[in-house]
Amino acid sequence: MYGDTATIRKILTELGDTWAVVGLSSNRGRAAYGVAEVLRRFGKRVVPVHPKAETVHGEQGYAALKDIPFDVDVVDVFVNSDLAGPVADEAVTKGAKAVWFQLGVVDEAAYERTRAAGLDMVMDRCPAIEIPRLG
Repeated sequence: MYGDTATIRKILTELGDTWAVVGLSSNRGRAAYGVAEVLRRFGKRVVPVHPKAETVHGEQGYAALKDIPFDVDVVDVFVNSDLAGPVADEAVTKGAKAVWFQLGVVDEAAYERTRAAGLDMVMDRCPAIEIPRLG
């Protein structure tokens, strides 16, 4: 289990409201776009991180986490598992409080490294599914 209920609740309600969504572009057909909309409805600031650095939902995008000129609380990762580990490492370097790997994104070594660095982490879950469950 890569996301117990207590950790999910903590990330969604206690760790802050600035979420960098890695893989978020202006493509409305991608899952990241819809999840970002849900996060925004629940009061999160959603910062797009994508090579195109597009503005999405009115928020300026950045090509990489390191390019974001302010603190980020949670890094939500919408890239395939092969690319997710380096993103988790960048989240640690950036000073994020938590990393969230989306459904289907699993990297056990990255999970161990991220937890060892003191960050909370969830893998293979979706915040858009988990938020309504909080009640």
